[in-house]
Amino acid sequence: MKDLISILKDTRQHLMTGVSHMIPFVVAGGILLAASVMISGEGAVPKEGSWLHDLFFIGVAGFKLMVPMLAAYIGYSIADRSALAPSAIAAYIGADMYNTGFFGAIFAGLLGGIVVFYLKKIKVPAFARSIMPIFVIPIIGTLITAGAIVWGIGEPIGAGTTAMTDFLKGMQNESIVILAVIMGLMIAFDMGGPVNKVAYAFMVLCVGEGINTVVGFTAVAIAVPPIGMGLATFFNKKLYAPSEQEAGRASILMGTMGITEGAIPFAAADPIRVLPSIMTGSALGAATAAILGTQSYAAWGGLIVLPVVEGRLSFVIALMVGSVVTALMVNFLKARRPVQEATVDTDEPELEIEIG
Repeated sequence: MKDLISILKDTRQHLMTGVSHMIPFVVAGGILLAASVMISGEGAVPKEGSWLHDLFFIGVAGFKLMVPMLAAYIGYSIADRSALAPSAIAAYIGADMYNTGFFGAIFAGLLGGIVVFYLKKIKVPAFARSIMPIFVIPIIGTLITAGAIVWGIGEPIGAGTTAMTDFLKGMQNESIVILAVIMGLMIAFDMGGPVNKVAYAFMVLCVGEGINTVVGFTAVAIAVPPIGMGLATFFNKKLYAPSEQEAGRASILMGTMGITEGAIPFAAADPIRVLPSIMTGSALGAATAAILGTQSYAAWGGLIVLPVVEGRLSFVIALMVGSVVTALMVNFLKARRPVQEATVDTDEPELEIEIG
């Protein structure tokens, strides 16, 4: 029982591991799929027999692998490689049979990891130990985990996913600005931390369900903190030490690439002034994108996704609104305190970038 409590206490870490390993599939699949649609100019699946049609389904393959990979590495975080197959297979069959999607992957990953964790604790004769992790445990683990999805929790998870999708689609017309503000605040709150990852996971869910308005304003929110802080160092250089000005230039570049973590050095040095500023800017940028109807087909942010955005001008306008608000607000707050010397240490160990 103590082991189970310990596993559940570390749920956030397991989810973050899964999301981090899922991101390459999301980015590769989303960009290729979106590029095929945008190049074709048809706003739908390109004509069969064309290279764009083939490119479209290469992107689709990335999305199909997204769900089992998320589950596989949640399981891996709990019980190492023996949990990869049980978790991935359970998530795949759940998505195929019941459309369990992202939430099904989370359940499959946690369940597969826990099942394998306890299977590994079973004492066996010495001659059988070598075959346990590559033969016995994956088979029994898959049967238990996938069986639980197929004959137990898969159907209610699928129903819940469908209900949430319908709810989100309804919000696109009614409360889209409120949703945009909430997503903007979450994205900027910890810049790659658990709250940011929850918002990003929600963005990924929307990509899979074709809710592209949510994806569009979240893509704006992702880029606002680093670009906004970079602009702040240009708007009033007197408020920033040379090291901060150097960090500001790098921050703008990271923002255009959709890396929210570019603002972390500024937030770490002066959280009281920086965090409210970037959260306000991200919320306003996302709300502006929602009002202007910006849509994106890729679960990423920054100017790098501009080729797969509908309403590119509105995307840029929303991004500039959020970034300028961030820059002006943080400079206003900083002007009320004495100038400090070199508050950003550019020699710190390199940050591990996980999501946008």
